[in-house]
Amino acid sequence: MKKLQAFIKAENDWRKIFGNPALTIETPEGRQQVADLIDIQLSPENLYCDGEISHTEAQMKYRMLSGAAKDLMKIDPNVVIYEI
Repeated sequence: MKKLQAFIKAENDWRKIFGNPALTIETPEGRQQVADLIDIQLSPENLYCDGEISHTEAQMKYRMLSGAAKDLMKIDPNVVIYEI
């Protein structure tokens, strides 16, 4: 759960800066919203920052994001994440 909690905290920190509502995993819609954000970040373009980071850095991001995705799927196996 640590990777999922870290992902949600980081996203909520950014959302707070821009005045957006906080993410939650309390509802099925909230869990799918988090899954969608993980899915977006797992796309190759976002994972590699359009080629601006090294393969090692991208692998570290992938492990964190895929761990967060697996944590989320343990909570709700009905969420859809295509990039896993």
